[in-house]
Amino acid sequence: MSQDNKEEIERCFNVLDKIINDNSIPKNIRRAAKNAKTEMQGDEDLTVRATNAISELNEVNEDPNIPVHARTEIWNAISILEGLTVDN
Repeated sequence: MSQDNKEEIERCFNVLDKIINDNSIPKNIRRAAKNAKTEMQGDEDLTVRATNAISELNEVNEDPNIPVHARTEIWNAISILEGLTVDN
């Protein structure tokens, strides 16, 4: 794995941690962020891990009750993850 990918994964983890630790965000959305982070820590190919994490985040992104600031952070995380799928 390249250094750039490691830095992007770390950036994504920071965004996901921000969501996970924000108690103003509903529990189901924080859970999805935690699941996405767990997916990224798996052993599969980076593209597979990133795609699975994107899928997890996209599910809660459809929730009409998601706070605006949470949706923005999810979009940010998805954007980083999409960059990882393209680079590989």
